Amino acid sequence: MRIKRSVTRFFMALILPALSIAVVGYFGSYAIWGERGLLVLGDTEAKLGMQQEKLARIAAERDRLAHRIALMEDGHADPDLVEELARTQLMDGAPNQVAIPRKGR
Repeated sequence: MRIKRSVTRFFMALILPALSIAVVGYFGSYAIWGERGLLVLGDTEAKLGMQQEKLARIAAERDRLAHRIALMEDGHADPDLVEELARTQLMDGAPNQVAIPRKGR
């Protein structure tokens, strides 16, 4: 009877530490090999760098377009930009078609 109680107490005393070790092992392995773990960190940082470069290119293009729009506002349009747009639109013909600009009168 004493041995049975002793064995029962021994295993009851080991349940909490064993459960704790299992939980720590589970979350520890996920922290290393999981989808957001340390081994994936390098790939994630590379993807972030590529996305930041893409964002910088898009922001630069947006700023360029905003500047061109500001130059075309009513009342004080930039003459050079208006001429550039007119030439682009008016001289855009079919393939093998030649446009000859006339000299100013």
